[in-house]
Amino acid sequence: MNRYSRRLVVVLLGWLVPLVGCASHPRCDGVESWPASMAFVHLKNAGFLTHDRIDFERTEVARLASEERADGLYTQIHKVSFYFKEGDKITVLTKNLASDEECSMSGVTVYVVSATLGRKAKDKP
Repeated sequence: MNRYSRRLVVVLLGWLVPLVGCASHPRCDGVESWPASMAFVHLKNAGFLTHDRIDFERTEVARLASEERADGLYTQIHKVSFYFKEGDKITVLTKNLASDEECSMSGVTVYVVSATLGRKAKDKP
């Protein structure tokens, strides 16, 4: 193996090792996930939305962060966007604890994103 091949292997391992490490984190980011369900409940209870106004087929959930804690739990942050049938949307960030067996190891804290900065004029609803 020449020195260029060794460098390529080192670079590839540098990319793959973090990906393999992330693969073991709990997958709690589906549309019907614990964070999304609890976000909806919190928003509904606070009067931000009602069930009949939301187009659930357009709901988006993305895991932004997952950090393992010393006790085997993971602190996870998700971005959840609910779209109103009228066209507007409400986006929240959620924070909760998850484990390898269960996504609902804690309650869900919901942070309402109230403004989007840097939006281009053509992107406005």
